[in-house]
Amino acid sequence: MKVDVRHVDDVIIVDLKGRLVMGVGDELLRDVMNEIIAEGWRKVVLNLREVTIMDSSGIGEVVSSWKLAQRFGGAVKLLRPTPSVTRTLRLTQLLPLLEVFDNEDEAVTSFT
Repeated sequence: MKVDVRHVDDVIIVDLKGRLVMGVGDELLRDVMNEIIAEGWRKVVLNLREVTIMDSSGIGEVVSSWKLAQRFGGAVKLLRPTPSVTRTLRLTQLLPLLEVFDNEDEAVTSFT
Protein backbone atom coordinates (compact mmCIF):
# COMPACT_ATOMS: atom_id res chain seq x y z
CA MET A 1 0.00 0.00 0.00
CA LYS A 2 1.12 3.53 -0.77
CA VAL A 3 -0.02 6.58 1.18
CA ASP A 4 0.34 10.24 0.21
CA VAL A 5 -0.71 13.00 2.56
CA ARG A 6 -1.56 16.50 1.39
CA HIS A 7 -3.63 19.36 2.68
CA VAL A 8 -6.19 21.75 1.30
CA ASP A 9 -6.54 24.69 3.67
CA ASP A 10 -7.11 23.10 7.11
CA VAL A 11 -8.13 19.68 5.77
CA ILE A 12 -5.74 16.74 5.43
CA ILE A 13 -6.35 14.44 2.48
CA VAL A 14 -4.88 10.96 2.76
CA ASP A 15 -4.57 9.36 -0.67
CA LEU A 16 -4.50 5.57 -0.28
CA LYS A 17 -3.39 3.31 -3.12
CA GLY A 18 -3.35 -0.47 -3.12
CA ARG A 19 -4.63 -3.09 -0.70
CA LEU A 20 -6.02 -1.97 2.65
CA VAL A 21 -5.61 -5.39 4.26
CA MET A 22 -4.17 -7.00 7.38
CA GLY A 23 -0.43 -6.74 7.80
CA VAL A 24 0.17 -4.02 5.24
CA GLY A 25 -2.37 -1.28 4.73
CA ASP A 26 -4.01 -1.44 8.12
CA GLU A 27 -0.78 -0.76 10.01
CA LEU A 28 0.22 2.00 7.61
CA LEU A 29 -3.15 3.75 7.95
CA ARG A 30 -2.94 3.50 11.76
CA ASP A 31 0.55 5.07 11.78
CA VAL A 32 -0.47 7.87 9.41
CA MET A 33 -3.63 8.69 11.38
CA ASN A 34 -1.76 8.73 14.70
CA GLU A 35 0.77 11.15 13.24
CA ILE A 36 -1.89 13.40 11.70
CA ILE A 37 -3.84 13.67 14.96
CA ALA A 38 -0.64 14.16 16.99
CA GLU A 39 0.26 17.07 14.72
CA GLY A 40 -3.06 18.72 15.54
CA TRP A 41 -5.01 18.13 12.34
CA ARG A 42 -8.70 17.49 13.00
CA LYS A 43 -10.29 17.39 9.54
CA VAL A 44 -9.32 14.28 7.58
CA VAL A 45 -10.48 12.92 4.24
CA LEU A 46 -9.51 9.36 3.33
CA ASN A 47 -9.34 9.14 -0.46
CA LEU A 48 -10.20 5.51 -1.28
CA ARG A 49 -10.33 5.92 -5.07
CA GLU A 50 -7.31 3.68 -5.64
CA VAL A 51 -7.91 1.13 -2.88
CA THR A 52 -8.30 -2.16 -4.74
CA ILE A 53 -9.45 -4.31 -1.83
CA MET A 54 -10.32 -3.82 1.82
CA ASP A 55 -10.61 -6.67 4.31
CA SER A 56 -11.92 -6.69 7.88
CA SER A 57 -8.61 -5.31 9.21
CA GLY A 58 -8.80 -2.42 6.77
CA ILE A 59 -12.37 -1.73 7.80
CA GLY A 60 -11.29 -1.87 11.43
CA GLU A 61 -8.62 0.74 10.81
CA VAL A 62 -11.04 3.05 8.98
CA VAL A 63 -13.38 2.80 11.99
CA SER A 64 -10.46 3.32 14.40
CA SER A 65 -9.38 6.39 12.43
CA TRP A 66 -12.91 7.77 12.65
CA LYS A 67 -13.05 7.12 16.42
CA LEU A 68 -9.59 8.58 17.01
CA ALA A 69 -10.48 11.78 15.20
CA GLN A 70 -13.76 12.06 17.14
CA ARG A 71 -11.96 11.55 20.45
CA PHE A 72 -9.85 14.61 19.68
CA GLY A 73 -12.71 16.74 18.36
CA GLY A 74 -12.14 15.95 14.70
CA ALA A 75 -13.80 14.08 11.87
CA VAL A 76 -12.90 11.60 9.15
CA LYS A 77 -14.79 11.46 5.87
CA LEU A 78 -14.39 9.12 2.92
CA LEU A 79 -13.79 10.11 -0.68
CA ARG A 80 -14.52 8.11 -3.83
CA PRO A 81 -14.51 4.51 -2.58
CA THR A 82 -14.31 1.97 -5.39
CA PRO A 83 -17.36 -0.22 -6.04
CA SER A 84 -15.80 -3.19 -4.20
CA VAL A 85 -14.92 -1.02 -1.18
CA THR A 86 -18.40 0.52 -1.22
CA ARG A 87 -19.91 -2.97 -1.25
CA THR A 88 -17.76 -3.95 1.75
CA LEU A 89 -18.75 -0.80 3.64
CA ARG A 90 -22.40 -1.49 2.89
CA LEU A 91 -22.18 -5.12 4.03
CA THR A 92 -20.64 -4.04 7.32
CA GLN A 93 -23.30 -1.32 7.71
CA LEU A 94 -20.72 1.45 8.07
CA LEU A 95 -22.11 3.77 5.41
CA PRO A 96 -24.74 5.27 7.67
CA LEU A 97 -21.96 6.19 10.14
CA LEU A 98 -19.37 7.51 7.72
CA GLU A 99 -19.88 10.38 5.34
CA VAL A 100 -18.90 9.50 1.77
CA PHE A 101 -18.26 11.98 -1.03
CA ASP A 102 -17.65 11.58 -4.77
CA ASN A 103 -16.14 15.04 -5.15
CA GLU A 104 -13.03 16.28 -3.32
CA ASP A 105 -14.19 19.90 -3.15
CA GLU A 106 -17.47 18.84 -1.55
CA ALA A 107 -15.64 16.68 0.98
CA VAL A 108 -13.35 19.57 1.93
CA THR A 109 -16.11 22.15 2.22
CA SER A 110 -18.32 19.76 4.23
CA PHE A 111 -16.18 20.46 7.31
CA THR A 112 -17.28 24.10 7.53
